[in-house]
Amino acid sequence: MDRIDAMQAFVTVAELTGFAPAARRLKLSPSAVTRLVAGLEEHLGVRLLQRTTRSVTLTDAGRRYLERTRRILADLEEAELAAESERLQPVGRFVVSAPVGFGRLHVGPVMAAYLSRYAEVAAELRLEDRQINLVEDGVDCAVRIGHLDDSSLVARQVGSMRRIVVGAPAYFKIHGEPRAPEALAKHETIQFGPAGEWRFVKDGKELRIAVSPRLVTNNADAAIQYAEAGGGVTRVMAYQAADGLRGGRLKRVLMKYEPPPVPIHIVFPSSRLLSAKVRAFIDLVTETCNWRFG
Repeated sequence: MDRIDAMQAFVTVAELTGFAPAARRLKLSPSAVTRLVAGLEEHLGVRLLQRTTRSVTLTDAGRRYLERTRRILADLEEAELAAESERLQPVGRFVVSAPVGFGRLHVGPVMAAYLSRYAEVAAELRLEDRQINLVEDGVDCAVRIGHLDDSSLVARQVGSMRRIVVGAPAYFKIHGEPRAPEALAKHETIQFGPAGEWRFVKDGKELRIAVSPRLVTNNADAAIQYAEAGGGVTRVMAYQAADGLRGGRLKRVLMKYEPPPVPIHIVFPSSRLLSAKVRAFIDLVTETCNWRFG
């Protein structure tokens, strides 16, 4: 027995004072309505209706139960309407996660526009470079750069990103520009992130170049500042160097050897329906943002 169906059947019988009219309203057979009400009475261990061949009336227990059941069904309808409204129109709390640098420069402005457009939303933007668990951390969606390996997420690609090699024009004036990845061995390098190899593509094949950096840092701004000051060449994501390139403080080199761009996704848990909040956020990004870098 579905208790909600049984409660609805009981209320309808009580309001229409009969099983036949209740069955017509509910689009069920009279026998089905009778079974639902009988099952409810058996579950409760009390008779709710007095039945005769001519009428159906409420018992005292049935009268008290009817009042409470009406409130329960009204609350349920209100909850369903609220959920339906949230599916159709963004309302309530909305939590987005993004990498620190990219979030500050590109996701933050989108959130401002989002809140301006949807007055019923209260948002939280979490900027962090670690990979979080969206469900455990209560996050509605996340912006992620790079190839995804978490199959429990649904992903919508909204852009792409290249890793590029840049240096200051003044540095290249003194040391010359590297014309091929192998030439980096003769240049001062600045390592952003864990020290290791820089990857390129040459003649259709991956080429890995070991570097011995003068400076290693876990902060892209620090790497770029040192490069702008003439400290050497650095390899960063295109959006991180965009301001320096526009301002002429940096110059991009080795472009034809750059690996293919990596995707930028908005991801959300596959265990959840695509809510109006997430759908509206994705739509706003695709409508207003050019997240194709490099």
